[in-house]
Amino acid sequence: MNEITPRELSEKMKGGNAPIIIDVREPFEYAYAHIEGAHLKPLGEIRSWAADLDKEQEYVMQCHTGARSFQAAFLLERMGFKKVGNLVGGIDAWSEHVDPSVPRY
Repeated sequence: MNEITPRELSEKMKGGNAPIIIDVREPFEYAYAHIEGAHLKPLGEIRSWAADLDKEQEYVMQCHTGARSFQAAFLLERMGFKKVGNLVGGIDAWSEHVDPSVPRY
């Protein structure tokens, strides 16, 4: 599985070659703090929403600290997705290293 740092993801987003960011947290967490443009798809519902994804698309999974998103990326790889990454440190690291306007919790 590919692990990507917040700074690496930020550079990809600026360069116009951004993967689709999937936030696997719960709706209340997403409402409090999220990366602009991230798609909310809770981990507990992965079996249903994964069926709607393009297996050739590049995705980065993201959560609060990187644990749930690691699990989501692992599951997607087991389902046959080839271009899946995990945001190291999650939204917490994103706030610390890229966008301090995103609230930390």
